Amino acid sequence: MKKFLCIVPLVILFCFTIACQDKAAMAELEKFKAQAGLEAQNKELVRSLWSAIDRNDFDKLKEITAEDFAIYVPGLAEPLKLETVFQAIKTHYAAFPDWNHAIEDIMAEGDKVAVKLLQSGTHKAEFEGIPATDKSVTLPTLCLITIANGKIREIYALEAYLGMYQQLGMELKPIEKTKK
Repeated sequence: MKKFLCIVPLVILFCFTIACQDKAAMAELEKFKAQAGLEAQNKELVRSLWSAIDRNDFDKLKEITAEDFAIYVPGLAEPLKLETVFQAIKTHYAAFPDWNHAIEDIMAEGDKVAVKLLQSGTHKAEFEGIPATDKSVTLPTLCLITIANGKIREIYALEAYLGMYQQLGMELKPIEKTKK
């Protein structure tokens, strides 16, 4: 009986240790599930961004963007704020009425979402001084998007405009030097 009483505390300690490990594993699993759920929500939010742009749904864009929203584009001295983005969308869709954003790949990690897009449309009206060509063009794009408190806060966008301008018939050539 004494041997049995010595084993009982060891069995209880063993069971307690296993139970604690299960709780830690379950807590880790719940944390992982929560993170995966948040990342899925963030990807869906980004999908709704491109959908709202394609529908020119400015109310939806206001709803899903943060108050301090900004788009950063290489070559621009200042980030674009929401009202400037709205004007750019209107101007762009006037020239390319069938413009759309096709998401080719989307990945999320924490509050960041990376998107590979293929934008495309038909040039039906003047665009940045280029008369309508009726040409279909594509614009490959990569974006890194930051989500804060369930809203889109920042977009860092890399767009291949040089290729799009070439599709519209523009040529890239060196600047001619004037003789003195």
